[in-house]
Amino acid sequence: MNSLVLPLTAIVLYSFAYRYYIAFVATKVARVDPSRPVPSVTQADGRDFVKTNKFVLFGHHFAAISASGPLIGPVLAAQFGYLPGALWILFGAALGGAVHDFIILFASVRHGAAPLSEIARREVGPMAHRSATASILFITILLLAGLAIVVVNALANSPWGTFTVAMTIPAALLFGFYMYRLRPGRVVEGSLIGVALILAAVLAGPWLVHSQYAAWFTLHPKTIALILPVYGFIAATLPVWLLLCPRDYLSTYMKIGTIVLLVAGVAIVHPPLLMPAVTPFVNGTGPVLPGMKVFPFCFIVIACGAISGFHALIGSGTTPRMIPNEGSIKFIGAGAMLTEGVVAIMALVAATTLVPADYYLINGVPKVVSALGIHPAQLTELTRLVGEETLQGRTGGAVSLAVGMANILRQIPGMGHLMAYWYHFAIMFEAVFILTALDTGTRVARYLFQDVARSVWAPLGSTTNWLSVSAVGAVVCVAWGYLAVTGSIETIWPLFGVSNQLLAVIALAVGTSFILRQRPAPYALVTFLPLCFLTVSTMTAGVLNTFRYLSPAYVKDKGATVAYIDGALSVILIILVGMVLIDSARRWMYILSERRRGVVNVPAVARDPDHPGPVPVAEVAG
Repeated sequence: MNSLVLPLTAIVLYSFAYRYYIAFVATKVARVDPSRPVPSVTQADGRDFVKTNKFVLFGHHFAAISASGPLIGPVLAAQFGYLPGALWILFGAALGGAVHDFIILFASVRHGAAPLSEIARREVGPMAHRSATASILFITILLLAGLAIVVVNALANSPWGTFTVAMTIPAALLFGFYMYRLRPGRVVEGSLIGVALILAAVLAGPWLVHSQYAAWFTLHPKTIALILPVYGFIAATLPVWLLLCPRDYLSTYMKIGTIVLLVAGVAIVHPPLLMPAVTPFVNGTGPVLPGMKVFPFCFIVIACGAISGFHALIGSGTTPRMIPNEGSIKFIGAGAMLTEGVVAIMALVAATTLVPADYYLINGVPKVVSALGIHPAQLTELTRLVGEETLQGRTGGAVSLAVGMANILRQIPGMGHLMAYWYHFAIMFEAVFILTALDTGTRVARYLFQDVARSVWAPLGSTTNWLSVSAVGAVVCVAWGYLAVTGSIETIWPLFGVSNQLLAVIALAVGTSFILRQRPAPYALVTFLPLCFLTVSTMTAGVLNTFRYLSPAYVKDKGATVAYIDGALSVILIILVGMVLIDSARRWMYILSERRRGVVNVPAVARDPDHPGPVPVAEVAG
């Protein structure tokens, strides 16, 4: 099949979904009110609650939610063929992910920028709050550690990537100071300066590699793993307008620019998809995801490319504190998710245009590939063109994505000699793409831990006191930093995909309660139907993973300690999410019984602890 079919289908489908379906959710289900005061105005503090231009905030939000999932997930899912992954990305993002992101961001704004766990307390009940809090705290640290390890692997011994990522920090500081202090509101001027600096750093990368300064940026994996938590601490504690939001915004130009370039390359070259629509490995015998069948693991592996619980953390974390008005929620929440869907489709295209044998040799577990008797087709030539010693056995998806992207771009007329350039550019692009989710995730984790810490000692919950912000931020960074330094993909990643989707299950359950409490029951189907599908697929994957962790083969391969820890944590997560679902179902039954008694707007379970006392239902219902 012509590879241009998939991106064109995605663009058309997502355009219709945004224009009609998401518009229906915004106007009829949520009933957004652009004139209603938002937290960035009512709680403005100059640090976390800062009213932000919607285009700048879109850049921040898109950069924050776009982690490894839309890049790596579709590449790994290509083992099943291009069709299963493409269908899930197309319809999952349009009908599930975009709604999930919109509703959680809207609910958080209506609840005064409350985090997901607090929304669960108010909309569902205390048991859901406790279960959701425990789940979210654990999953967040696990997600951040997993993202950090991917960044470490991408930047290790890569001076070009490390230099470019490092240069985004002073560029962001300059942009933030320029737009918020020197020339307030001059977004275009600041963007031109910031983007020019980022572009200069990208173009200077090849020169740096061959200069005397290359050694400064050629870092050992352990060194990068130690530096990342330090950066995360700085990004999580400085005012959001100074570093975090500007850096994410500027990085978005590079992210979207690269994807547009790849779309243009596919339009010019239109290489065929060499991977079949469905492969024989849908039964779990494949070398890339050994033992994982197309159901349910295709829906787990792709993660952020279709729907992601991590997005709920951002949508109830930094973004609702900066939203300029409710009218921007559709553009920022749903728009960013649909844009990420296009990214995921392009990653799938890049992987499936490779010869299948070469794809399996790059991504596959070496002993499994050897057992299947797979032999290289063009891999030797590709290895020479990118300038690597070997591409075989480079598992994880990042390398094959870079090779696929570079192989498409080099076929553009006049670029045939730039294969190595495009390959290293793609590796650097992946690191920048993922790091923006790491810094925002750290700040969100700080919010979550402060929300819990205030029950232990009230001053720790203050987001304006520098000491409390620094203390909790340091704890968060040490927690995920320790896992990143001492762990590995093999020890962290097994729980990453399932825990991320379990978090989406929690978010959709809370979102369903939020809608059902205020609107007629049929409107709640926009979140309830995706919730049903995701619950079945994710719980199934969680149970299958648990049996795999505790199997003799896994214990022998990974060691008893790792195997039993993975198994125990998997069981704990399933139980915690199950408790949220049970409490949510109880709440839904209560709301429906109240409706039968004639109650139109059912009151929330709990009030905002910062604004106690009776408050009109209309304040929440809108």
